[in-house]
Amino acid sequence: MNIMQNIVEALESLISNKMRSSLTVLGIVIGVGAVIAMLGIGEGAQQAITGQIGGLGTNLIFVLRGGDENIRNPQPLTITDADALMDPFNAPSITGVAPYVSGNVEVSYSGESSYISGNGVTADYDDMRNITLLEGEFISEAHILSRAAVVVLGPDTAENLFGHSDGVIGETIRIEGQPFRVVGVTEPKGGSGFSNEDDQVWVPLSTAQIRLLKRPVDRVDVILVQAGNPDLVPQAEEEIKMILRVRHRTPIGQDDFTIFTQKDILDTASMVTSTLTIFLGGVAAISLLVGGIGIMNIMLVSVTERTREIGLRKAIGARKRDIMVQFLVESILLSLVGGIIGILLGYGITLIVDSIAKASDVALNSSINLNAILLATLFSSAVGLFFGAYPAKRAADLEPVEALRSE
Repeated sequence: MNIMQNIVEALESLISNKMRSSLTVLGIVIGVGAVIAMLGIGEGAQQAITGQIGGLGTNLIFVLRGGDENIRNPQPLTITDADALMDPFNAPSITGVAPYVSGNVEVSYSGESSYISGNGVTADYDDMRNITLLEGEFISEAHILSRAAVVVLGPDTAENLFGHSDGVIGETIRIEGQPFRVVGVTEPKGGSGFSNEDDQVWVPLSTAQIRLLKRPVDRVDVILVQAGNPDLVPQAEEEIKMILRVRHRTPIGQDDFTIFTQKDILDTASMVTSTLTIFLGGVAAISLLVGGIGIMNIMLVSVTERTREIGLRKAIGARKRDIMVQFLVESILLSLVGGIIGILLGYGITLIVDSIAKASDVALNSSINLNAILLATLFSSAVGLFFGAYPAKRAADLEPVEALRSE
């Protein structure tokens, strides 16, 4: 008996029991659909997160106060530290430096108020963070020197305060109860929660230090450093360490500052999203196990129902191998059909999730690659082969005489 004949007979057997076959396939459909959906959504989430991090700027290095937890009383970062990092002789790999301070501030207008992230920045900050303006201008050197009460709004902040993000230049809002004139609105970047770049305000560094966040004039929270190109980031890191160690008089291994690069942040984000995707995929794969047990159960029932048929086949010359292949083909067909439908279901789920994300202003584009489809197809086939093996062997081991006696 050739393989095509086995497939035809298997299809006839499955079609003759439509309801039972459909319910059996359902477990595989749910399992494969869940795995495909979780892998696709996880891949999309990873791309969205890495895209947002990459959008913060290029070749960036973040320098923060505090190093090892054993270091007591770490020295604060200062504007003079930032100036020292711009020395082309000591730090030739560094092309830009932007110290800033940040903290939560109350922003209000016409009775509407909310607490959002407020940033005191320098004139170079927007270029280093790839901030583009929808209208108006960003913080300038003149604003910083004069400690001007001016503010640049994120588009979500403008929407929350005014109901629209255009035509707000010249309006006056209050930050921590003090009046600030709006001079610019940034273009939307997307995001949500604590990472929402669109729901922030930017004011001159000097103004934030004195009037809003109450920092000493020379003290900053973070020094943002830009290397000349990605290849120069490691060298720039070493230059930063050498300069700050000399300025803070700290020995090697006892740094009172911490350095993060975009690569560090991207690696951490990728590890978290990959771990979460694997975990969710593993949970979804349990459905495949349940579906496989369903296939084994149905195939055992089928063997019992078709005992006389098996005996008759053996009596007229069917070999043990022929009977085993026949039942294996049936179980593999069940799992393959379930796998194909499951792939379509998983794709449909990702489209629904993407639509919900888009309606919520979340940049998520689920990605189902060929590897995920092949993995799901092979895995569903393997489930059919594995869980169909025992029923097939049981059918093949039936003795013809005993089988023909069965009612």
